[in-house]
Amino acid sequence: MPTQLVTLYGHSTEGQLAFPFNPTPEAGLSITTEIEHLLTLSSPVAIGVSGGKDSQACALRVMRHLNEVGHNGPRVLVHADLGSVEWEDSLPACTRLADHLNLELIVVRRKAGDMLARWQQRWRNNVLRYRELSCVRLIVPWSTPSMRYCTSELKLAPIASALKKRFRAQSIINVSGIRRQESAVRSRMPIAQLEPRLTRVHYPGFTWNPILDWSLAEVLREIRRSGMRLHEAYEIYRSSRVSCAFCIMSSAHDLFAAASCAHNHAVYRAMVELEAESTFAFQGARWLADVAPQLLDADLRARIQQAKEKALERQRIEGEIPGHLLYSKGWPTALPTFGEAELIAYARRRISALIPIPGDFLTAETVRSRYAALLEAKAARQITT
Repeated sequence: MPTQLVTLYGHSTEGQLAFPFNPTPEAGLSITTEIEHLLTLSSPVAIGVSGGKDSQACALRVMRHLNEVGHNGPRVLVHADLGSVEWEDSLPACTRLADHLNLELIVVRRKAGDMLARWQQRWRNNVLRYRELSCVRLIVPWSTPSMRYCTSELKLAPIASALKKRFRAQSIINVSGIRRQESAVRSRMPIAQLEPRLTRVHYPGFTWNPILDWSLAEVLREIRRSGMRLHEAYEIYRSSRVSCAFCIMSSAHDLFAAASCAHNHAVYRAMVELEAESTFAFQGARWLADVAPQLLDADLRARIQQAKEKALERQRIEGEIPGHLLYSKGWPTALPTFGEAELIAYARRRISALIPIPGDFLTAETVRSRYAALLEAKAARQITT
């Protein structure tokens, strides 16, 4: 049989996915003996849903499997609401799915604020850390592929907290709709694993990834057979994925798709404001401001141009600091020489004027004094531990 390609839409566009597949009657689920055993014990099953296609297909297929094996335990859908950065249709899509499956939808939110608030607070904290010389270089406010606190703090932590309160004396199965084809990291994910956030004494919790080996075609086939429709991000705006409207993992195509939705314009401008203030582009070298500059007023466009110039200067200045003086595990490890302290102070004077940041520890003497205090505090902590 010749290879057949399936795309999310009927034409080729950057950012859309296409995978070869061989049609099969129905995609099976990946499962382990631990999960099978917990299902026989009627353990609660919580299926994480984002509104995206993978979690939608996963919930549909897992519910059918639970019925087939005679699972008698509680079943819920759980959605982590990321606030203003979410697509408008995300929560409604989860609600439609809950209604279709006749399940309760648990919605959790980070108590300290949404994703945008977290990025803004992180920048304020990073500025304070820089002022206090608790770091050598300014730190990016955004999440990054290697530092996805957006997932850990706004999704995993509040979901685990809600589930442990709901199911106090039970082992919980947390179901996720991730697939190996999505990324190199996810290609190495196990079918199931112990989840420390859900584990309590005598009650181990597990994360179960039942559609790990599914293709895009199998995901879409599952949704089609249910009679449900896809999130509007796919159907109307031609995005290839649903998470934050503007996600650190988004392709250029998906960023443009998000910007084409009027509901996302306010958060787009707020995120560009943070780019302008911090001089850090949203995706490393890719500035969110360049995605839809027509949505920005003249003042913000001018400040972004200044931010880009400042970013290059910041990088040049910080590049002058010798590598052995930069932050590393266990920092600070030694008191800098007077000459080294002057290098740090000289960089700090220029960075503080560039951003701008109110200046502290701008001379070699005050830098050495600060390092001495940090080393003393570090030694005291080591004694107490």
